[in-house]
Amino acid sequence: MASGFFALLDDISALVKVSAASLDDVPAQVAKTTGKVSGIVIDDTAVTPKYVVGLDPSRELSIIFQIAKKSLINKLLILSPAALLLGYFAPWAITPILMLGGAYLCFEGYEKVHSMFSKSHDVDVESEQVEVITPEELEKQRVAGAVRTDIILSAEIMAIAYSQVTDQPVINQIAVMAAVAVFITIAVYGFVGLIVKADDMGVHLAQDKYHPATQKFGRGIVKFMPHFLSILSYVGTAAMLWVGAEIIAHGIPFTAHLLHDLEEALAHIPIVAWLAKALSCAIGGLMIGFVVEKIVHLGKKVFSKKKEAIG
Repeated sequence: MASGFFALLDDISALVKVSAASLDDVPAQVAKTTGKVSGIVIDDTAVTPKYVVGLDPSRELSIIFQIAKKSLINKLLILSPAALLLGYFAPWAITPILMLGGAYLCFEGYEKVHSMFSKSHDVDVESEQVEVITPEELEKQRVAGAVRTDIILSAEIMAIAYSQVTDQPVINQIAVMAAVAVFITIAVYGFVGLIVKADDMGVHLAQDKYHPATQKFGRGIVKFMPHFLSILSYVGTAAMLWVGAEIIAHGIPFTAHLLHDLEEALAHIPIVAWLAKALSCAIGGLMIGFVVEKIVHLGKKVFSKKKEAIG
């Protein structure tokens, strides 16, 4: 009996040692995965600040915290388990789901580009019913919009994270995906927090109690940030189109090969290869967004007619 008990302890000890040795690879796997998703992380960082522009500055960090908290919960409790389950039971479903998310990003990006150039906003205000909402309601709308966009980008991040550990033990898969979720969420929203509060830091540095050079630097930050946020808003819109189209392109063998061939042809000039790929995807994203917008518009018309007929 005693020998059997000690043999069981030896087996448990060996299992623990194997698991520990396997977990030693986790930091390297996390670093590798983070590098793979760096483009999406940049896009996420560029997209988010626009959701706090125009709101009460005292609420900016609170709004970012709300978005970050929901983003982390989605990554840890919804997206990671979903990726693991789909990868085990229905690996074929991951790509179509991501492509639907990519189409949504293209649709959102197209709508923002369309609103920039459309003349429809010049209509007579009296001819439209203007919706008046409170700052609290606007904040809720902004947070909801940010979370909708984030969950698609996060889904792509977690799908890529899963793709890097499919040949690893389950414990490694869980550890890597959890570590990636926490690290990227803190990195993205920590940096976003710095961006949106940079003007406050500039005002603080511009106070008379500091050295003239420091004051000048602070005033420079204050003057520069509105331009920076405006640029970042355009970058965020372009990022939606680029990432959305790239997700879809990678889900279609023909377009995936085209992107690969484009990168290979310009591989000797990496920056040109990156720009060509990004521009191609952004243009493709606009085209996809245009098609999706027409489908959505048609669907709304059909739905409203059916509703009127029933009413």
